Amino acid sequence: MRILKDFKIPDFKFPKMKMEGMENIQEMNVNYDEIEQIKDKKNKKFYPATHYKTVKEIFKRSIDVYKNNIYILERPNHDHKAKFEEFTYERFGNDVINLGTGLIKYLNLKDERIVIIGENTYYWYVSYFSILCGAGLAVPVDKELPVNEIENVIKRSHASAVIYSKKKKDAIDKIKDNLPMVKYFIEMNSDNGVQGRDVGIEHVIAEGKKYTDEGNTEYMDIEIDPEEFKFLIFTSGTTSQAKGVMLNHRNLAANVNAVSTYVKINEWDRFFSVLPLHHTYESSIGALLPFANGSSVAVCGGLRYIVTDMQDSHPTAMLAVPLLVENLYKKINQSIEKSGKAGLVNSMIHVTNALKSVGIDIKKKVFKEIYDNLGGNMRIIVSAAAPMDKKIGKWVQDIGIEFLQGYGLTETAPISALTPECDPRVGSVGLPVNCAQIKIHNPNENGEGEIWIKSETLMMGYYEDEEATKDVIHDGWFNSGDIGYMDKDGYVYVTGRSKNIIVTQNGKNIYPEEIELLLSKIPEISESMVYGKEVVGEKELIITAKVIPNQEEIERLHGKDLTEEQIHKIIWDKIKEVNKSLTSYKAIKKLELKHDEFEKTTTMKIKRYVELQKDKDKEKNQK
Repeated sequence: MRILKDFKIPDFKFPKMKMEGMENIQEMNVNYDEIEQIKDKKNKKFYPATHYKTVKEIFKRSIDVYKNNIYILERPNHDHKAKFEEFTYERFGNDVINLGTGLIKYLNLKDERIVIIGENTYYWYVSYFSILCGAGLAVPVDKELPVNEIENVIKRSHASAVIYSKKKKDAIDKIKDNLPMVKYFIEMNSDNGVQGRDVGIEHVIAEGKKYTDEGNTEYMDIEIDPEEFKFLIFTSGTTSQAKGVMLNHRNLAANVNAVSTYVKINEWDRFFSVLPLHHTYESSIGALLPFANGSSVAVCGGLRYIVTDMQDSHPTAMLAVPLLVENLYKKINQSIEKSGKAGLVNSMIHVTNALKSVGIDIKKKVFKEIYDNLGGNMRIIVSAAAPMDKKIGKWVQDIGIEFLQGYGLTETAPISALTPECDPRVGSVGLPVNCAQIKIHNPNENGEGEIWIKSETLMMGYYEDEEATKDVIHDGWFNSGDIGYMDKDGYVYVTGRSKNIIVTQNGKNIYPEEIELLLSKIPEISESMVYGKEVVGEKELIITAKVIPNQEEIERLHGKDLTEEQIHKIIWDKIKEVNKSLTSYKAIKKLELKHDEFEKTTTMKIKRYVELQKDKDKEKNQK
């Protein structure tokens, strides 16, 4: 699942782990009922599937069946010292219904497009469900976007309302006057009445409650067409090259159905919400999936508080990007090394693996201190959005936590493949989910080719861009642009990233065309190709521009007989100016000059994969 931008990991620390008592393995009590469950699990292939058609169907069932369960836990006002406040399904359901009623009856926003922007918080979830279950069309927006890009998203989506968190108030205030088409700016955690176009979300909920208390059921009576366009998400910036993905309820509900066959989610499970909700990965698998199963979601108040928030909320499951898992791995192992017990821990991993192979699983007892630092109950970690170091995934499994990987894109809402918990294989992104087919198009001698996907989760198309849609969907098959292969059992392995999209180590998503469009305005550049360069010893991709200089313009503007170094400096100075207009993670870090033509298709598009392969071949020959 590749569309996750600007996910930064601040420094966090685990307390020193003493790892005491591990030597006394003979004193561990073995629960033989657990052994039988492990055996049953190994014999079980998949779980029964669910068959939801809309998010509203999920909503109606869950607020009835699980009304006394806890759905959301969050610290009030994101105060990391405050206790987690608990919101039941009944409370949440009432807030969703009353907000939805307030939006359509009090603010007259029925069927309008509504932007949601802000950090993960209770009212983000309430807004999301309220819009999807009948109020209108949801447009979740990345809170990290620069102010001008937030403005562009609101304009491009033709939004009639913006629901925003208090932390985004300054940004919204700066652009209000440029957005005359927006009828209301609705502030989360505010009970302010209507003042011009401003209003507090709690006031809208209170006004909606007046209608429902009088018996008005108009909101809940709204029937949802599973095929109707109800969710718009932009996969990258907001220039003319940015793509908006159109999704419907079938797409979103199919995510829940897809996961249900591969992973058992229980009422007592608690998800840890650490990824941004504007991403389809978190808003579907991290919000809709637990809601459909009566589970709870603990909202992380900020990555710097991840350790204390886990320890206080005791989650059982976490959705993550590789960078987050890698940091947890590093921090935990640094703590263990300080205790001088690293060698013992490695020995116990071998011992417990051997015992587990014969049906005796005592990992939770042996590695109790690691579990306690993760809240004590962690059982599943799912990694997606970017490739994962196989060694780290294996370590997560070695300490007894189920490590699963997923694959998909925003265009597939997002899930296409997932490792089933009955047979996870570290290194693979899993099997195609039950509503999807995956095939490898035009494989080479190693079986590698482009990954093509046909799925119930597949988008309706790109927003206001039929040509781009036709470019990537052929006879119902979505051409992902990713390179991979399938093994004899049908497990999918991603071996190369997209021929155009650059995905950095922590899941940031960059469309080269956006940057190339800006470079094309530089007179000294004839053509350019932007890509993520792999550098030995570096995990992070280096955003690189391969440029063909426009010799005529360079001579006209800067004189003749310039050296390669002088031309490089001239173009690099121009690129640095372009970088100032880009968000930091999109900035070009390296310039390469090219003096022969790019290899192109018959439609004059650069064959990126071929050009990158040339570079790899050249590097091999130089060694």
